[in-house]
Amino acid sequence: MTAARDTLADRLGRYLARKLDQPVRGPRPFTHANVAALRRVLQPGDVLLVEGNSRVSVAIKYLTQSTWSHAAFYVGNALGRVTPDGEPLSLIEVNLGDGCIAVPLSKYELYNTRICRASGLSPQDRARLVDFMVASLGKSYDLKNITDMMRYFMPTPPVPVRWRRRLLSFGSGDPTRAICSTLIAEAFGRIRYPILPVITREFRADRLARSQRSEILHIRHHSLFAPRDFDLSPYFLVVKPTLETGFDYRGLTWSDENPTPSAIPSQLRKIPADDC
Repeated sequence: MTAARDTLADRLGRYLARKLDQPVRGPRPFTHANVAALRRVLQPGDVLLVEGNSRVSVAIKYLTQSTWSHAAFYVGNALGRVTPDGEPLSLIEVNLGDGCIAVPLSKYELYNTRICRASGLSPQDRARLVDFMVASLGKSYDLKNITDMMRYFMPTPPVPVRWRRRLLSFGSGDPTRAICSTLIAEAFGRIRYPILPVITREFRADRLARSQRSEILHIRHHSLFAPRDFDLSPYFLVVKPTLETGFDYRGLTWSDENPTPSAIPSQLRKIPADDC
C-alpha cells in the first residue's frame, strides 16, 4: 500500500515539475550571454546567476524582489565529462524535477546572466567548494512534497513583502532535497565564507577602560539564501565578461541614423507591468 502511494506522489510530483518548468511570456534579454566570453572569464568557484523565464522563475523573482531566479556553480573541467557535442559539463545546478545535475554553459546562451565571484579564495578553499558541489551530484528535489511545489503556481501571492522571502524556505526537510541557491550557500558556509551574514555588535572595554566595538559575523542557515543574495553580497565581485576581455568604446561602430519609435523593436518598446 505504501509503495502505491509513493508511486502516485512521484507521478504527481513529476507532472507539477513539468508544468512549473514551462516558459511563460515575458521580456526578452537585451543581450544574450556570450558563451565564449563566459568560458574565458569564469573561474572554478564562481556563481552564475540566471534570469529564468519559467513559471517557477517568475514566482522566485517576485518572492525575492529580484531579477535573478536561478544560480549555478562553475566547476570548470573538474568533472571531465562532455555533452554529445563535445562541450564540457562545467556548471552544477539544482533544477525542479531533475535535482542536482551538471550542464554545459550553452544552456544559458539565451538568458540574462551575471557572474558573482568570491574575493580572495585560497586554492584550498576553492578546491573544497568544487569537491562539495561535485559530491552533491545526484541529490534529488523532493517531488513527494506536493505542497512545497504548489505555492509556485501562484507567482504573486498576496502576502506582505517581509514574509515573501520566508515562503522560499518552507520545505520537506528531506536531506536529499536541494534548491539551487541553498546548496551553493551550504558550500560557502562549509569554508566559512560570508554571503550575507547576520552581524551583531558588541561593546567591550579594554584594559584602559576604553570602549571598543567589535562586529561578530554569524552564518545564516543555508535554506534562507536566494539567488539575489550573491549579487547583493558585499563579499562577492560582479564580473562582466565584456569588460574583463579588454573593452574599448572607441572601437564601436555606431549608426548615424536617428531611429524613430516605429523602428524600435516591439520587445524594447513594451515594458511589462511587473517591471515598472
